[in-house]
Amino acid sequence: MESSRTNSKAYWKKNLRYLLILLVIWFLVSYGAGILFKDALDTIKIGGFPLGFWFAQQGSIYVFVILIFVYVRLMNRLDKKHGYDE
Repeated sequence: MESSRTNSKAYWKKNLRYLLILLVIWFLVSYGAGILFKDALDTIKIGGFPLGFWFAQQGSIYVFVILIFVYVRLMNRLDKKHGYDE
């Protein structure tokens, strides 16, 4: 019983680490690139639009969707590793 408790604690610790890392990436892309670093990014153009504007309007959404797929893949691996897969 103690080993299953240790296993579940390790599982949730790793899960929270994944969540924290992915949320920090999302924050940096959405808030950082779209607001804080907008002026520096606006010197680069994509399709005629400044990169800071692009991140604020489109880029953060794309990154969020990509992070969802990354999270699913990481969690599937973690589930298999700890014996919680289907």
